[in-house]
Amino acid sequence: MARRIVVTVLALIGALLVTTVIPLGVLATARETQSFQQDTLLSARALAAVAEEGMVDHRANPALALSLSQARRAGESIWVYYGSGELADGTGGRAPSGASARLAQMLQGARTAMWQSDDRLMVAVSLREVLGNGPTGAVVVSRSVGELDEQVRVLWTWLAVVAAAGLLAGAGLAIGIARWVGRPLTALDLAAQRLGGGALDARSATGEGPPEVRRLAANFNTMAGRLELLVHGHRATMADVSHQLRTPLAALRLRLDLLIQDADEGTAAELADAQDEIARLSRLVDGLLAVARAENVVVEPVLVAIPEVIRDRAAAWRPVAEERGITLRTDCPAQLDATLGEGHLEQILDNLLANALDALDRGGEVRVSAQTSGAGVRVSVADNGPGMSAERRESAFRRFASSTGGGAGLGLAIVHRLTTSNGGTAELSATPGGGLTVTLNLPGNGPDRSERARRVAGGPIAKTSIPYQL
Repeated sequence: MARRIVVTVLALIGALLVTTVIPLGVLATARETQSFQQDTLLSARALAAVAEEGMVDHRANPALALSLSQARRAGESIWVYYGSGELADGTGGRAPSGASARLAQMLQGARTAMWQSDDRLMVAVSLREVLGNGPTGAVVVSRSVGELDEQVRVLWTWLAVVAAAGLLAGAGLAIGIARWVGRPLTALDLAAQRLGGGALDARSATGEGPPEVRRLAANFNTMAGRLELLVHGHRATMADVSHQLRTPLAALRLRLDLLIQDADEGTAAELADAQDEIARLSRLVDGLLAVARAENVVVEPVLVAIPEVIRDRAAAWRPVAEERGITLRTDCPAQLDATLGEGHLEQILDNLLANALDALDRGGEVRVSAQTSGAGVRVSVADNGPGMSAERRESAFRRFASSTGGGAGLGLAIVHRLTTSNGGTAELSATPGGGLTVTLNLPGNGPDRSERARRVAGGPIAKTSIPYQL
């Protein structure tokens, strides 16, 4: 934003300078040129008035000789011609090109003529008629335009200096405005990123910038404060509920164990079913706590070797798969890195593999693969089980959206939260030939990702462990 403000202000100032300085320079140049021409013309007319005396009878003219001497010292060249076209006097030197044609015009009755030859301005003035016999001669004055060029050069130099000074002043003003407006907005943006990353104590400064930005920061702080109270209340409620539920559940399970020992076969079977329901309720409580921790996770990205993690988790789950008669395969390149929170990919894969193995019958197959995808990494867990319908896939990442009768429906919710908290995406699709494929699009190993995460979090981030799998 600051860059856009600076560019916009400089563009406006530049446009203003272009529309004022250039026309001013053109007008001043035209005025200087006109003044130079008028001065030369007046000088030629004054010389013509001096040269008229003695032109008819070819008498000596001391005043003309003095004028020629002064013109020679001033760097001007002058030629005085009789009415017949013969050179009467002058400062010396070869007559300039075009002088003959202009002289003929003067002798034919034209009063003045002006033209430029190379780097000199030429002015020809006819002498007045005598007794109606036509012009008695002509005077040609030649003056160098170097003086005019130097004046024009100085003029444009000053205009360029003024324009440059204006641009520099505008740049300073633009930078000041950009910092005044942009700095609090940048702080607000960082505070919003920290809040979105899970740092509920993130606040923005409210004492800088325009009044509108200050009000925006104050409103953001109010919103963040209320959100922090709600989340802390939610966490406290979850902790209290967990504590209050676990104790009676444990006591109830212990009592059922004691009753089973002294019960007959039919009653023992009923009590065993009750224990299964209690175990399911315990898993549900643990799952809710795991989801709560996943939703409050703050990510500190570290470089993760994807193939190594996949091989490790496959080795951990392969005994379970072999016991159930299920084939577990992996397919990934030797070197493939991504930036994720430490331990998050392991938790994601554990949940996905647990879900896949629970959904398959004996003879099924689970394939875990990874490959590069643009600037990131794509990890897929595919099975050839019963799969999900399109309607179930749309709601599978929500809590309690279980596709099996005994599941709590929290595993995919944890997977989705951990993936999105790391800046990735999770998608569900049908496996060709039948089954379900979970595709994770994870961020690559960008050089500034870890540093950006530290800025968002405002410092070191506590690592969150979510050991629960469904």
